Amino acid sequence: MSQAHTSSPHRENPSHLELVLITGMSGSGKSVALKALEDAGYYCVDNLPPELLQDFVKLEQSRGAQKVALAMDSRSANSLPQVPQQIVTLKRTGIDIRTLFLDTQTQTLIQRFSESRRRHPLSKTSDSRGDIERDLNESIETERELLSQFRDQAHIIDTSLLKSSQLQSYVKSLVFAPQAQLTLIFESFAFKRGIPVHADYVFDVRMLPNPYYEAQLRHLSGKDPGVSAWLKSHDSVVKMQSELHQFLSNWLPALNQDHRSYVSVAIGCTGGQHRSVYLVEQLAPLFNKDWVTLKRHRELDQHL
Repeated sequence: MSQAHTSSPHRENPSHLELVLITGMSGSGKSVALKALEDAGYYCVDNLPPELLQDFVKLEQSRGAQKVALAMDSRSANSLPQVPQQIVTLKRTGIDIRTLFLDTQTQTLIQRFSESRRRHPLSKTSDSRGDIERDLNESIETERELLSQFRDQAHIIDTSLLKSSQLQSYVKSLVFAPQAQLTLIFESFAFKRGIPVHADYVFDVRMLPNPYYEAQLRHLSGKDPGVSAWLKSHDSVVKMQSELHQFLSNWLPALNQDHRSYVSVAIGCTGGQHRSVYLVEQLAPLFNKDWVTLKRHRELDQHL
């Protein structure tokens, strides 16, 4: 489960409005993300027309709202281009805005739409199955292009392999992390299940000794003391941890000065159970004194 190591400085300011704007690909889980924020005490609105954004925010401020979450998507295609400038304007007025973009691999989206038998918002009327599949693929790619400006400006969550409970946990951890400084996200993953598309840095640690081949350690994870002690006994593991720590320590200040809100560091091994998990667990505490630090374990969190 994702963990935040500090609390938001805005929780004690009753006049401060926190606005979370969620966008992303159709079928990527925006309704799940909104439900997570609703459970966390946010007033949530789905598919707000972009031209109403500023008036809506003023209305919520006038009634004393503190936490609001909005979802926008390609259903408002004609007016979406005006949103980035609206966000800039709202930030200048002191609104605390966080933007999350939910992304999903095209093949996964095709499978989800096929299983649910829902029509993509940008799809055209079609009768034959071949035309439907072709139209769905074209609609998804059109939507990617339409939303590219939002993706570039938001924190990205790749939902391709996430269960609903994982996505809810990740969204909550992000919105409750302080926004006054850069947030550093460490994530372990399995290469055999694909690289997280949202990662800013990806480190491959498959060359390190693998506890999987030790019978007494195979069923454990990198969080367990036995696995931790075994990995610490190998010089190559110690060296990898030291070099990753040094690299990130050297460059995080520059990324922070570049006004980055989030930096995602993905560490992968074969199964996402031992080596990558261990390194995330070891590295995160080394940074949480200077940065807001979150931890994710994509494969282990499947069991949430």
